[in-house]
Amino acid sequence: MKFLKDFYRFKNDFEKISMLTAYDYPSAKQAEAAGIDIVLVGDSLGMTVLGYDDTVSVTLDDMIHHGKAVRRGAPDTFIVVDMPFGAVARDTNVAIERAVKLYQATHANALKVEGAHTSDFIKGCQEIGIPIVGHLGLTPQSVGLTGFKVQGQSEATRRKLIDEAKRMEDDGAVMLVLEAVPQDVAAFITEQLRIPVIGIGAEPDTDGQVLVYHDVLNYGVDFKPKFVKRYSDFSNGVEALRQYHEDVKHKAFPEPQHSFKARMEEGERERYDNMY
Repeated sequence: MKFLKDFYRFKNDFEKISMLTAYDYPSAKQAEAAGIDIVLVGDSLGMTVLGYDDTVSVTLDDMIHHGKAVRRGAPDTFIVVDMPFGAVARDTNVAIERAVKLYQATHANALKVEGAHTSDFIKGCQEIGIPIVGHLGLTPQSVGLTGFKVQGQSEATRRKLIDEAKRMEDDGAVMLVLEAVPQDVAAFITEQLRIPVIGIGAEPDTDGQVLVYHDVLNYGVDFKPKFVKRYSDFSNGVEALRQYHEDVKHKAFPEPQHSFKARMEEGERERYDNMY
């Protein structure tokens, strides 16, 4: 397993960091087999695998359930789990209690929080030993206010992003995710921070990249963001399932090679007939 010190070394040596968002045992198992550096259990699971309209509907119990599954699938990979919407309460003590519950239950290596308003929470987690990854730029939990659009398109918002990134680092964040941020802004923030910066739609000058498992494989997704590159295509699954349905209907499945054979003893069938 790689550790935080490895990612700091990667940053200093200009070695890129790969992060993949995955939500269950099989996807995590594949990520580990592929050598992915970090698996993120994102609250985007709400839309990707639970069928919600947004990430706001995701609960702490949802994150625990999926985080535990991912850890079982990738026991030797650095795992980051999202704090869901509302978990970082105005009462910092309550928020830290929720973080402890999530951290302990999932055996994560770090938790991730969105937005610079989480300053006291990050400091509190640092004091008790929970590593926190920050998330700035397009933060899905706040799209009701910001919308799904590129952030940092004016001088004022760019300055705000830079200030917030520095503050997150000063508060004790161990890593930062930048989403949907102009390339030159992301590059400047990456240069200014000591902690690794992972980009999604903020490429290519950040210290690493993150994409969603389902986007990479075109698996059950209808929308392709500009920043996504698809490396395989699982979209033909419907046709495969349709063929299975037809095979069952037309008695083409199962075939002899799919069946188990056992020879009944002489008279055994007759005895069963008499019993039933």
